[in-house]
Amino acid sequence: MPKVAVIGAGVTGLTTAYELLDRGCEVTVFDRNRYAAMETSFANGGQLSASNAEVWTQWGTVLKGLKWMLQADAPLLVNPAPTLHKMRWMAEFLSNIPNYRANTVETVRLAIQARAVLFEMAEREGIDFDLERRGILHFYDRQKDLAHARAVNVLLREGGLDRREVSVDEIREIEPRLQGDLIGGFVTPSDSSGDIHKFTMGLARACARRGAVLRFGATVERLEALGGKVQITEGGHAQIFDAVVVSAGIHSREFARQLGDRVNIYPVKGYSITVNLEDAESQAAAPWISLLDDRAKIVASRFGATRLRIAGTAEFNGANRDIRADRIRPLTEWCERHFPGISTENVTPWAGLRPMMPSMLPRVGRGQAPGVFYNTGHGHLGWTLSAATARIVAGSVAEDLSAGVVQPVALAQAA
Repeated sequence: MPKVAVIGAGVTGLTTAYELLDRGCEVTVFDRNRYAAMETSFANGGQLSASNAEVWTQWGTVLKGLKWMLQADAPLLVNPAPTLHKMRWMAEFLSNIPNYRANTVETVRLAIQARAVLFEMAEREGIDFDLERRGILHFYDRQKDLAHARAVNVLLREGGLDRREVSVDEIREIEPRLQGDLIGGFVTPSDSSGDIHKFTMGLARACARRGAVLRFGATVERLEALGGKVQITEGGHAQIFDAVVVSAGIHSREFARQLGDRVNIYPVKGYSITVNLEDAESQAAAPWISLLDDRAKIVASRFGATRLRIAGTAEFNGANRDIRADRIRPLTEWCERHFPGISTENVTPWAGLRPMMPSMLPRVGRGQAPGVFYNTGHGHLGWTLSAATARIVAGSVAEDLSAGVVQPVALAQAA
């Protein structure tokens, strides 16, 4: 039985571990935290959203970033202090602008594949993660944003997604609790939402039941490719594996460097609040369909009767995990503006670092050295894409190990 290590116990790492177990591998998962899903997979916006697959590599994003650079509460905030890593990442981001259309369509296709795999995992293992399959509603209050959404919808349809435009009256019927001066929207019935932390914790327990070794509180100090094998040093102790899959979030870049690969991930901070719906009035005033406010770049998802998750913003500020009040405040104010009946007395803030590639596509597949694989760099769509990329990379690992010859070929993006 081949021995495979997975570095990282977030949603991408554990979906990968689960798929590897299905292929008869002996799996060991390493994570520096005490529990699974304690970093980027802890408290995201909760959306499983093929409808949010539009990549950011377009000139409009660049212009907005420049305009908002000195606005502390802007949806997209870039720290102007230069670093070599940031400058190189930004240069590669700009170089991917010609690939905007192709990468958006590819992301849609991958997201549609992922949803079926994830639901299959959850049903098979009986994982309760507050899944709501009511769809996702995008709403707009400016004509130019709605016009852009119509253009994006052409790409989403090319990728195989059914998303239909709805009037203001239809929006009020779909989600009567939503307040504001709206002009229209789009609804995607096949999208859904759920609690990523609950899902990933449930998957960790499933992997353990099926024989995986979960090494929590284990800081991997070094990875080294050794003639078709991979040596992992953790706690001063070295172990040899037949293969390794790096799914270590923003730390994947350094592990890739140790293995002789370049994986240009940059940490893009996102914020969220969990609004605790403690009274009957708040519960009645909170939405049930998952929402996306395209202009504010804010999403909202209902988790059961007593929680509403609101998330948004992107901050380019290095590996900074500080939770800033001026970035949290717009999320709370958004809730109060659009759902005035909800009490925001009890709100839990959070910030996480999304591992983002300049192309906005994840790095999935083989590294240059035999036995080295990657499933990382999913950016803001890790929850949406992880189950599909896990199946892709696990298939590559199993294929190469069963053949006895690992192909020294790097796959730049997900296939």
